[in-house]
Amino acid sequence: MTLQQLKYVIEVANQGSINEAAKRLFISQPSLSNAIKDLEKEMQIAIFERSNKGISLSKEGVEFLSYARQVVEQAELLEGRYLDAKPSPQHFSVSTQHYAFAVNAFVNLCQEHGQDEYEFALRETKTYEIIEDVKSLRSEIGILYLNEFNGKVINKLLKEANLQFNSLFTAKPHIFISSKNPLAHQSIVTIEQLQQYPYLSFDQGEYNSFHFSEEILSTLSHNKSIRVNDRATLFNLLIGLNGYTISTGVLSKDLNGNDIIPVPLDCEEVINVGWISHRNVALSKLGYAYIQALQQVIST
Repeated sequence: MTLQQLKYVIEVANQGSINEAAKRLFISQPSLSNAIKDLEKEMQIAIFERSNKGISLSKEGVEFLSYARQVVEQAELLEGRYLDAKPSPQHFSVSTQHYAFAVNAFVNLCQEHGQDEYEFALRETKTYEIIEDVKSLRSEIGILYLNEFNGKVINKLLKEANLQFNSLFTAKPHIFISSKNPLAHQSIVTIEQLQQYPYLSFDQGEYNSFHFSEEILSTLSHNKSIRVNDRATLFNLLIGLNGYTISTGVLSKDLNGNDIIPVPLDCEEVINVGWISHRNVALSKLGYAYIQALQQVIST
């Protein structure tokens, strides 16, 4: 086993493709494939599972990758200390539901911990894909919520994927609306008062069931309903159509300005927002730093 082979494994896992990894490593695809196969033979495990759909980490590969990253990080520290070597670009990825605080924390991470070179990824995506991303280590951390309604289904998926949920905060539901919406000056709004306004929600693709909805009270019917794929579009529609969406009430004025505001929703639900990670994979230094950034953003 060589340090170079470990770097190969890390790059293939990051790219999710032998071909793309080979391009970034400036070696041929057959050479990279053979190096991985030689390492698997030596370690007597299948690090990657290969199929017609591509390549993905096996269950053993997930654990192996966590050790490989630790070894490579330590080797780079040694090189930097004694050989004055240029550090390799940092890698970090997080997958999240569409939360402004997650973006704010990501900004702080880049500002405080980004070196001259880094390759970070922030994926605002669908609930099921967040779980899949963390399961396959495409992302080190995922951010989503649990409540009484979706908890049984989501926790079952997390258990099957050997993932753990760590609570960040609990919140009472709020609606996000335009500051010019007629409801903007109320101290609290009811479900009945919202019926005349367009309801905005995030599309969940083929897993568009109530349990994967990013918004609570997903089983309620609405006279006007619009599904979107990204937060910018949703915010534009909140303003342009006087629409509303249901979320945590945590919003960053630094990133989103004052055009969108939270107003408490009159209901008994509780939202538990947290982060997921692999049970048997230790967080990287950047992973810990991002969790700290999340906690700081939430507390302000």
